[in-house]
Amino acid sequence: MIYELEDTSKVKHIFDGWNETLIYSCIQKVMGKIYVTDIDNPKSAFAYAGCFGFYAGEPEKELVINKPDGFVIMVPQNEAWAKLIEECFGTEKRVTRYAIKKNTIFNEEALRNNVCRLPEGYELKRIDADIYDKCLDNPVTADFVSSFENKDRYLAIGRGMVITKDDKIVSGASSYTRYLEGIEIEVDTIPDERRNHLATIVCSALILSCLEEGLYPSWDAQNMNSVRLAEKLGYEFDHEYTAYEVADDSELQEFY
Repeated sequence: MIYELEDTSKVKHIFDGWNETLIYSCIQKVMGKIYVTDIDNPKSAFAYAGCFGFYAGEPEKELVINKPDGFVIMVPQNEAWAKLIEECFGTEKRVTRYAIKKNTIFNEEALRNNVCRLPEGYELKRIDADIYDKCLDNPVTADFVSSFENKDRYLAIGRGMVITKDDKIVSGASSYTRYLEGIEIEVDTIPDERRNHLATIVCSALILSCLEEGLYPSWDAQNMNSVRLAEKLGYEFDHEYTAYEVADDSELQEFY
């Protein structure tokens, strides 16, 4: 049987050494949940935040097969967990993602120069109550806020910036998730406005805003385009890792 773990300190050691901010979000109880099969003495755990699930400890089939509804990106701690996921869902779901180093020292002057490249006719705005509502109008921009349980929670702990044109959101960078020390960045641009450097501009603005607050803007990449954008902003590539994109009837999504 699967249980939601309230005392997350019981599994902190199981995730030791896994430098992933979404796991921090769950352990710190900022957002997300941790599931186990043994509440008193857990030997394995499933940390779930946004649409990402992280499997750690002793491989436990019950945790894998009872996945949350909808689209889930499953991340195994090791090859034993990977084999178990493949047994349950097949090898065709296997993808490679790209971890980015978490100790970036940013060139703030370069980031400010990026922000100054905002084209005429475009506006840079912080995600406030009104912009939050506008984000929900488009599936591309809804992901900027959708991992948070509600509007009030996002406005309390979320952080985000958007670029608008003719009062419509055309690009944005936001906290996909939040942990005590920072955020995990989610970025996207509507198809018609891609390749106009808007992602670089809006990400630079969000990073600068985070640094002003003493928050770390963490980055994880779905593909090499995301890696290249991260490097353009001052991040450094760390390593590849295996994940599994498992969906019910919903379409697979793209994440930066």
